[in-house]
Amino acid sequence: MGETKHTKVLIIGSGPAGYTAGVYASRAMLEPILVQGIEPGGQLTTTTEVENYPGFTEVQGPDLMIKMQEHAQAMGCEIIGDIITELDTSRRPFVAKGDSGTTYTADAVILATGARAKWLGMESEEKFKGFGVSACATCDGFFYRGQEIVVIGGGNTAVEEALFLTNFASKVTLIHRRDELRAEKILQDRLFKNEKIETLWFHELEEVIGTESPLGVTGVKVKHTKTGEINEIPCAGVFVAIGHAPATELVKDVLETHNGGYVKVEAGSTRTSIPGIFAAGDLTDHVYRQAVTSAGMGCMAALDAEKFLAEQE
Repeated sequence: MGETKHTKVLIIGSGPAGYTAGVYASRAMLEPILVQGIEPGGQLTTTTEVENYPGFTEVQGPDLMIKMQEHAQAMGCEIIGDIITELDTSRRPFVAKGDSGTTYTADAVILATGARAKWLGMESEEKFKGFGVSACATCDGFFYRGQEIVVIGGGNTAVEEALFLTNFASKVTLIHRRDELRAEKILQDRLFKNEKIETLWFHELEEVIGTESPLGVTGVKVKHTKTGEINEIPCAGVFVAIGHAPATELVKDVLETHNGGYVKVEAGSTRTSIPGIFAAGDLTDHVYRQAVTSAGMGCMAALDAEKFLAEQE
C-alpha cells in the first residue's frame, strides 16, 4: 500500500494556472500540495519564445515555467511529480489516487489540467505519428533542417508553428480548409511576409503517404474543399495544428461541461458544479487560452478555495 497524504488544497496540474494557484494558496497558509501530472509545466514547455507574458519582453516557455515552479515552492507549495489517475468527488475530503500508489485526500481541489493537442483522427496520421507526423513544432522541428514540411490548420497555433518551422525547413506549406485564417493579425502579417511559407487555401488533408521500412513521410494527399480534386504535395514532415482539447478525463463524467467538453464554472468565479472543486486555466477557458489568463484564473481558484474552506470552518 502506498502512503496517504492529506492537504487542505490539492492542485492537480502544473501550468501557469496550477503554479499560480500554488503561490496564492501557500500565501493563504493552506499548505497546498501540487501534483504535476503527465506534462510538468504544461503546454508552455513545448513552446519557444513567449512574447506576451507581462514582465518579459521575450522568455523561453520552459524557462518561464521553471520560474513559476520555483516561485510556488519558495512560497511553501509542496510539488510532487506524480499523475492523478482517479478522483473521487462524491465525498469530502475528496480522494485522489496517484500513479505512484500514493493516495491524496483534500478538503478542496483545484483542477488545472490544461488542454492537449487535437488530432484529425485519420489512420495514416496515426500510422506516421512520431515518424514524420507531429503536433509540436518546437519538439520536432529540428529534425527537418533543409526539408519541405506542411502544417495543417488556420488558427494561432498553426501560424505560430509554421513561422517557427521556417527556422529549419526549406519550405513550409500551410494547408487551410477556408480562404482566411483565424489567427491574430500580427501573426498573419508575419506569415504572409515570410518567403518560405506558401498558403494553400480551400484544401484539407486526405492522407499522409510515406515509406514502410523505415517508416517515414514522403508527402500528403490534399483535397480541394470545393471541387474535390486530389493533389499530392511532397514533404518530409506533417504538423497537425488544429487546436487543443481540454484534459478532462478525471472529471468529465461528474462535473458539468460545455463548449465541447470544457469544465463549466460559475460566471466570475472558478467554482464548478461540485462545491469544493475549482477549475482554472485551459481546462475551463475555451475563449482566451493564454498563459496570462490561466495564471489569473489560478489566482482566482486559490482565493475561491480559501473562501470556501473558511466558510466550512
